[in-house]
Amino acid sequence: MNRFIAFIVSLMFLSCGCENMAKAGMFDAEEFYLDNGLRVIVIPNHKAPIVRQMLWYKVGSVDEKLGEGGMAHLLEHLMFRGTKKVGKDEYNKIIQENGIDGNAFTSKDFTVYYQSMDISRLELAMFLEADRMHNLNLSQENFELERDIVFQERKQMVDNSPNAPFAENLRSLIWGMHPYARPVTGQPSEIMGLKLEHLRDFYRRYYVPNNAILVLSGDIEPNMAKKLAEKYYGNLKKTEVGERVDFPDVDKNGETRLVMELPQINSTRLTNSWIVPSYQTKNDEIYNLMVLSKYLGEGETSKLYKKLVKSKKLALAVNSSYDFGGRSYGTFSIGILPKDGISADEMQQALDKAIDEAIAEIDIKEIENTKHKMRAGLVYLRDNPNEAASIAGALAASGMSLQEMENYEDNIAAVEPDSVKKTAEKYLRINKRIGGVLLPLGGLNG
Repeated sequence: MNRFIAFIVSLMFLSCGCENMAKAGMFDAEEFYLDNGLRVIVIPNHKAPIVRQMLWYKVGSVDEKLGEGGMAHLLEHLMFRGTKKVGKDEYNKIIQENGIDGNAFTSKDFTVYYQSMDISRLELAMFLEADRMHNLNLSQENFELERDIVFQERKQMVDNSPNAPFAENLRSLIWGMHPYARPVTGQPSEIMGLKLEHLRDFYRRYYVPNNAILVLSGDIEPNMAKKLAEKYYGNLKKTEVGERVDFPDVDKNGETRLVMELPQINSTRLTNSWIVPSYQTKNDEIYNLMVLSKYLGEGETSKLYKKLVKSKKLALAVNSSYDFGGRSYGTFSIGILPKDGISADEMQQALDKAIDEAIAEIDIKEIENTKHKMRAGLVYLRDNPNEAASIAGALAASGMSLQEMENYEDNIAAVEPDSVKKTAEKYLRINKRIGGVLLPLGGLNG
């Protein structure tokens, strides 16, 4: 959402009641906690007079009650509707006049607000972010206006995205009764059934400093960041965080397949997903899974790409991904786009064979090459404050300590080929595979 405001603030620094300092490694970051529980991570980068502020709230769609889908996303919208101090009509205008570029997003597990700006506008952005953490104008008028906008966004997203029904059905199949099965946007009936009093309670319980992580990355020293964080966020009260959802166990055995035909789809698409550990559920295996994903299908030098696209010429594209950052389980996914004339069954058989071959071919040379590519991509973090803030925030929100975040590159380097092979065999060959096949309308009979 591109809705922002600006406000003229005085330049006055207060002393900081902070503790728990740490420094080292990949980000060369420092962190501290305010007395109200706000975790602050500072990543200095003085190559340009710019800075990014990111505020990660540890609340997302999984925290919604049944029947109240879309609550977290609607609140994200309302955060741009002004506060008791700053009117909604001023919001966009003044932010834009101050050259501040920002946005927000809601996920299953987190809601994130961020701004990039000249360092001279940082205090302004911090004032505004802290103000709306506790001062939001949750009026009936604003609520109804944004609820209707969110409803239309949801409708347009499904109507305008040819594969949206497939993605939602596949997610439901993967997760069953788990909260991850529900769409972040909520269903249309849920959105229109939301109540202002419930949203106010959601805001009051989860938008508190002790449920948030503040990341400041760019042309700022940690000592100055402490003063500013204490000045703008330090007076916010620590509050008991709302109850956390109990994540149910999920079925990891057997195999399930979803086949759908949809209009506007002009080519067959396949996806294979496995439920695997996340950092929160089993953090000793996440680096093996990261390396495995890179090795199998991330980029044109990956094993599956070389086998299925370059060598056998059966597919136009193949990719793999590993999501380890959620508060519950993670997912490991492989997607593939077959060439015209290659049936879904033929493509699946070729993919299975290629995966088996790739796992068998894991050795020291292959894994060292893979790790080298992964580590090379991390070199640019120090040159890009925005990317550094995003990655550091995501790792911190996943539950990592600053020390482990700083050791991220070393942990990748320490991964052994045998461990990657055992992890691949353990999860990709034993755990339940959820297959998805999306076909053009009439594809089953074509």
